[in-house]
Parts: sequence; C-alpha cells; structure tokens
Amino acid sequence: METTLKFDKKDALVVAHRGLSGLETENTAAAFVAAGNRSYYGIETDIHRTAGGKFVCLHDADTFRVSGKHCDVTETDYGDIIKIKFTDTSGGAGQREDLVAPLLEDYLSICRKYGKHSVLELKDEFTEAELKEIIKTAEKIGHLADTTFISFYPQNMFSMRKLLPKQSCQFLTDRLNDEVLEGIIRCGVDIDILYTALDEEKVKLLKSHNIKVNCWTVNDVAAAEELARWGVDYITTNILE
Repeated sequence: METTLKFDKKDALVVAHRGLSGLETENTAAAFVAAGNRSYYGIETDIHRTAGGKFVCLHDADTFRVSGKHCDVTETDYGDIIKIKFTDTSGGAGQREDLVAPLLEDYLSICRKYGKHSVLELKDEFTEAELKEIIKTAEKIGHLADTTFISFYPQNMFSMRKLLPKQSCQFLTDRLNDEVLEGIIRCGVDIDILYTALDEEKVKLLKSHNIKVNCWTVNDVAAAEELARWGVDYITTNILE
C-alpha cells in the first residue's frame, strides 16, 4: 500500500499508530517522520525499558516479529538493540540502515519537530521512579504538554495521575463494563478502547461522564466514519488519514 486512505473524520483527531505503520515499518523514525509529513494530529508509540535503563520504542518485548531476530529488549543494552535492523515493510529492496528501534527522546524530538501530539504507551508496569524518568525526558525535549500517556496497566495510570494531576492520560482496554467505567472515573483519566467494543450508546455514556474517547486500531474507512459520527474524540489508525 503506497498511499493513505482518506475518510470523513468529522471532529475526530487522527493518531498514527506506531507511526504511519501502514506505509513504513512500525515504531521506527521512518514511520514517525512519514506521519509527521502528513495531516495526523498525533503519533503513537510504545516504550519498554532496556537493561541499561534506556527507554526504547518497540511494541513487543522481543524484536523477532519486526526483525526476524530474537532479542529480549528488557534484558539487553540499547547498544546491542540498535544493531538489529528491522524488516522493511514498505516494499523496498535491500536493507535500510534507518529501520532500527529509536529511543524515547528520538521519538519525542520528531513529534516536536513536526508539531505532532505524542501518544505514548507505557508497555510495562513502570515504577514511579521510572515514570519520573520518562516525564523528565519529555520535559527536556520540551514536549510534555503535548503528550498523552496510555497504558493497559491501571497502576501506571494511578501513578501518572499522582505525579501529574492534570496530564492527559488514557486507560487502554478492549472492553467497556461497569468496572472499567468506575475505574477510569475514580482515576480521573480518559479511555483508549478497542473500536469494536464501542457502539453509539457507549460513546454517549462515556461523553456523559466527560470522558474523552480514543479508539484503536481503525483501518476501515466505513468503520472510522461511523465512529466519527458517534462523536469519538480520537481515531488511532495504521493507514487512514
């Protein structure tokens, strides 16, 4: 696929999932820059902590799916991780030197350069000390105010809310039930939910509690337009624009 797919987004803001991963290899500088050069509101990525204490952009804790080589990033220094070249999913020939796992600061710098909001998934259950390091990195880049933190781990959300009471945060989930709703209300965060778990009534329910709604991962034009009509705030996608 060589182009993005256009859709009627209404008032929804569109977030490029793992960078523009429908065109470039996910969670690489190439994917982030590709999103930066287009109309996306935000760029999403995922971070793990390496053995040496660096925060690296990678969805899985192992590099095998994106490179064909096994490497547990949480037990490996970044100097060794960066030697692993990722598979080029753009259809190009030969090995590209730019297809490696970026550091958190690389990602944030690209987002800041292109004026994109950062949607940063905390892939591990981080300690408060680790979250403070992440926050400090975003502050150093000058991009903290333009960052939303997301996570499947409730403790990350509670810790982040403690550290940054007014920061944009979204709890990641694949379902909406009373327990999830009560949890996000208690924590005072928004929601980032699997789009197939939503319907118009659920969107209305969330909005009635002043909860902003992000949904993932929407790659179908018809589905995205329906979600936009329902009034979701954000649509996270690999390829729609």
